[in-house]
Amino acid sequence: MNAGQGGVGVVLTRPRRDAERLAAALSDAGFRPFVFPALALEPVATNPALEAALDLLPRATLAIFVSANAVEHGLAVARGAGPWPAHVRVAGIGDATAAALRNSGFDHVISPRERHDSDGLLDLAELQSVRDEAIIVFRGEGGRERIKDVLESRGARVTYAECYRRVRPQTDPVPLVAAWRRGEVHAVSALSTETLANFLALLGDAAMPLAASTTLFAPHEAIAASKPAQAFADVRVAPADSVGLAAALAALRPVR
Repeated sequence: MNAGQGGVGVVLTRPRRDAERLAAALSDAGFRPFVFPALALEPVATNPALEAALDLLPRATLAIFVSANAVEHGLAVARGAGPWPAHVRVAGIGDATAAALRNSGFDHVISPRERHDSDGLLDLAELQSVRDEAIIVFRGEGGRERIKDVLESRGARVTYAECYRRVRPQTDPVPLVAAWRRGEVHAVSALSTETLANFLALLGDAAMPLAASTTLFAPHEAIAASKPAQAFADVRVAPADSVGLAAALAALRPVR
């Protein structure tokens, strides 16, 4: 757990490295972040499905990365199998994913500039006429089917390259619960329903009474409407990046 000095206290539940990066930005902006990873990522072992997806990559026209973590793990396995095929374009959902691709050596990245989610990507002109194209989607195990369903409805052949898995970490809740009970926590930020469910499970018996007086920030309506979100006193949809989350947090006032 990590806390800044003063300001609105917010629990960051995303994987540790991402949470610590966000915590630094929020602390600089005058907020008080608590890093409490409720989700961890680990690479998957080589398996026939992943090998088959990588074998298809040279014949693909487009590779979609669903997150910055998909960039990290996906490029590691893809480049381990050989050089990246120069003709295969890349696309990423959200600014962080696009930045990760650019930082990995891709000069042209297809990415939405306004709506940073699957639908924003699917609305782009580059993804409209994809009939008979082979598209590889780099992602973690499981997840939403929206991208595959829509692209296949447009005639594309979509294959998943599932290169990492999500697990529940063994984060110690005792320091966070103590700070929460002292009135230092005013909000929780969660990027997925799975993360939110893990978070409540890690807190155990303390979760419900604490959440019942706390605001939850989620990046999508589906997360905000999920069953775990119902434990919170107030649920708001807000961007997941540091600027958007800071703006949302600024509307909160610590309870004295």
